[in-house]
Amino acid sequence: MNRQTTCILIALGLVLGACNPKSAEPAAEHGGETAASAEYERGPNRGRMLRDGDFALELQIFEDGVPPEYHVYLYRNGKLLPPTAAKVVVELNRLGNKQNRFTFAPKDSYLIGSGTVTEPHSFSVVVTAEEGGKTHRWAFDNFEGRTTISAKNAQDAGVRTEAAGPATIAEVLKLTGRVVPNAEHVRAVTARFPGTIQKVSKSVGDTVQAGDRLAVVESNDSLQSYNVTSPISGVVLERDANPGEFAGNGPLFVIADFTKLWVELSVFPRDLAKLRVGQPVTLSSVDRGDVQASGQIVRIAPAEGAGRGTLSGVYTARVALDNGSGQWTPGLFARGEVRIGAAEVPLAVKRSGLQAFRDFTVVFELIGETYEVRMLELGRQDGNYVEVLGGIEPGARYVSENSYLIKADVDKSGASHDH
Repeated sequence: MNRQTTCILIALGLVLGACNPKSAEPAAEHGGETAASAEYERGPNRGRMLRDGDFALELQIFEDGVPPEYHVYLYRNGKLLPPTAAKVVVELNRLGNKQNRFTFAPKDSYLIGSGTVTEPHSFSVVVTAEEGGKTHRWAFDNFEGRTTISAKNAQDAGVRTEAAGPATIAEVLKLTGRVVPNAEHVRAVTARFPGTIQKVSKSVGDTVQAGDRLAVVESNDSLQSYNVTSPISGVVLERDANPGEFAGNGPLFVIADFTKLWVELSVFPRDLAKLRVGQPVTLSSVDRGDVQASGQIVRIAPAEGAGRGTLSGVYTARVALDNGSGQWTPGLFARGEVRIGAAEVPLAVKRSGLQAFRDFTVVFELIGETYEVRMLELGRQDGNYVEVLGGIEPGARYVSENSYLIKADVDKSGASHDH
């Protein structure tokens, strides 16, 4: 994390301390209570105890092996009552003026709610119980994954939002392979006339320019000395020349131009039909994650050695790589992503907005000046967008850039998934 980002986080933390209002706590009716979401009395089933005189109600969100559902246990003077002893209603008020209402039916020793308590479990709660001709009412806040930031402070911190909506998801085939010299840019350098090597000017690993002298040879026929020069600019890969040795027909040097390379990507037969010459490929280095490039497939053929041992049935997609920047070198392992199709999806968000929250992948929806977590069900994805199958509504504004700042403030608040 650079210093500028650290300063933004510190400043944002200071500002948010003043921006986060405490949850409103409406007064309870008929001697009931208002409980804070952070600390409250727990009942025998680890639910929230709500008391009014000698009558008490334990409200539990049960999610052990089932979608989250409300369970209610009734008590008088600490003793469990039958579930038919009261009529209970739970109303949830969510961010954005959305309400959920649950009625209850007896089941075994408790009452079970009429639906699923959807994520996030962040809402203001009103519980009403009618028993013995008396109405008991409790109200409390149960917030999680929520924080409030002024629009100016969010803008100054670089928080950006956009609307969830349609997007094009690229279908990508992921391959791995290795960087190798481009054989079309490799030259074997031989002596023009047989003779004795008098002087050698370059060694393996030296960089040479086209026309640079590599060695001096005395011709056996004319006894005249002549220069052996490099036909291309590049790097000396091999040297088989030393003073006093005889220069015959074999190569004295091998020169390679590393500004033009190949990436040989391994392809299984089941994927061959998806590839064709000319397809663009996005490349990244396995060894150095910050090195990226793009190229095109120039050849698809059986891998070298295919049919003999472990490479049987494996093909190679050769990608031409322009390495003018010099970031790539032969021998590096590489990943390749080939775009083989695209799909239009009705709802998607940017990958840059995704964060981890509890066991979910989430984005933060913005309503007014309040940000709240949205647990997503995800589908197809590419390098830019991810399809959303559930968890956020079309048109909802979510944090697409610098969402980690929102997560940091949510984590700082200490609000937990606790019932």
